[in-house]
Amino acid sequence: MKKILITGSNGLLGQKIVHNILSKRKDSYELLATSKGRNRISLRTGYKYATLDISNAKEVEGLFSKFQPDVVINTAAMTNVDECEEKKELCRVLNVNSVLNLIRSSKMVNAHLIHLSTDFIFDGENGPYSEYDTANPLSFYGQSKYDAEKRIQESDISWSIVRTIIVYGVGEKLSRSNIVLWAKEALEKEQLLRIVNDQFRSPTLAEDLAEGCLLIADKQKKGIFHISGKDLMSILELVKRVAKYFNLSTSGISETSSNALSQTAKRPPKTGFILDKAYNELGYSPHAFEEGLRVLEAQLKA
Repeated sequence: MKKILITGSNGLLGQKIVHNILSKRKDSYELLATSKGRNRISLRTGYKYATLDISNAKEVEGLFSKFQPDVVINTAAMTNVDECEEKKELCRVLNVNSVLNLIRSSKMVNAHLIHLSTDFIFDGENGPYSEYDTANPLSFYGQSKYDAEKRIQESDISWSIVRTIIVYGVGEKLSRSNIVLWAKEALEKEQLLRIVNDQFRSPTLAEDLAEGCLLIADKQKKGIFHISGKDLMSILELVKRVAKYFNLSTSGISETSSNALSQTAKRPPKTGFILDKAYNELGYSPHAFEEGLRVLEAQLKA
């Protein structure tokens, strides 16, 4: 049985990875879930939990030395794109320096590091993107994630990088929402919404991303993998599809451009991923968007 350590287990993806291992892979992995603060997952059996600040090198080294993981999945990051633009120093600490701590400690215990990255390393001029396309970040967030990727690739550890696109789903006591839950709630309250019509993404169900990460761990795959939803759509279309699925009015939606919205950080206009490598090497099989909404709906009812 291999030992697997998850960072950021209180986040949406971290929670889904924990639940996936406990429901599908409990005979394959001994699990240590880690995050800052108390454990937010109500299920407390079948795994261990430890508080961990990955920006603290001594903490990371001490925990890795004690647990001796075979696999590490790093889901922890500063992901608010505008906040990263405004707090560059903090963003660099959490998204780059912390990864260096994980690299050093992974090398110390000979662990395979699976690191989560983003479509925002691309400029959005030629999407959808394959794993072999050239990065050109437009925002400090995108640059920080790309810098972390480069540090991992330059290291002499065993590694995989998983790039993904706007992740949605239902979690417990999350510190921030996600675009699908936000849209559903705002539409239910009949709020007036200005939604961009010139940014295109492939929204990713958190369960699909968790499964993709664990397929890499199961198969001991190395290198870069694009793991996302398979449907490419504008943010405007995404919100309208949420409205249609949940039978909510779209009368409060008005469309706007990225320039008119004047967000602090610049966003790539069109990303999306070519998923052939994940399909062929991992057997990855993501839900279509409405199928993902059905999963989310069932969890909200439960």
